Amino acid sequence: MKNVLFLCTGNSCRSILAEATFNHLAPAGWHAVSAGSKPTGEVHPRSLALLAREGVASEGYRSKSWDKLPVVPDIVITVCGSAAGETCPAYLGPVLRAHWGVDDPAHATGTEAQIDASFMQAYSTLRARIEALFALPAATLDGAPDTLKRELDRIGTLNG
Repeated sequence: MKNVLFLCTGNSCRSILAEATFNHLAPAGWHAVSAGSKPTGEVHPRSLALLAREGVASEGYRSKSWDKLPVVPDIVITVCGSAAGETCPAYLGPVLRAHWGVDDPAHATGTEAQIDASFMQAYSTLRARIEALFALPAATLDGAPDTLKRELDRIGTLNG
């Protein structure tokens, strides 16, 4: 079993989108959780609405602190963006780490359509990266950590 932690600051948008999408697409033996270093305490309603539109189950997902993880992750993927000068939390522990930066749609402004488009862009980018991860050969997924790390870093540059 490979446990993946999607980590950001608020755990209300990006990391929730990643967790739900990952679990929706995951093959047997893979599972994701998400958490925040300073969780907002609620999942953004637009994240839940987008997941529902995309046919991705969202029941039971909640904004939570990394202090209360149900499992010890094997891989930690930070999803904080750089546009707003966010500082990604640094997970302490001997795990494989990667950064898949995505701008936070919770800070999007403009018309309803523009804000929805920001959420869709975050979702599309994360989904494309998750699909790329699961498209890797089994030998890479289960092989040497440095090989998987290189692939995770490469995937983190893909856009949706």
